[in-house]
Amino acid sequence: MSTTKHTAGAFDIRNIIGGLIGLYGVILTLMGIFGDKELDKTGGVNANLWAGLGMVVFGAGFLLWARLRPVVVPASHDDQSTAG
Repeated sequence: MSTTKHTAGAFDIRNIIGGLIGLYGVILTLMGIFGDKELDKTGGVNANLWAGLGMVVFGAGFLLWARLRPVVVPASHDDQSTAG
């Protein structure tokens, strides 16, 4: 009997959410740095930059959470092998 724990790994929804939010955050951050800032529309604040940085931090938090507290998948039991 194996004592190793199987985790959800890449199929953990936190990895998917963290990766997507992080990717969108990187895109927004780059748009905030290199794109047209249009500061007159946002009251002098570079909204793309700050929203992108916040999304990168949030996405990194999700990925860190999934890494530190992985979901353990229970071992499947074959009912036919134990029934006989």
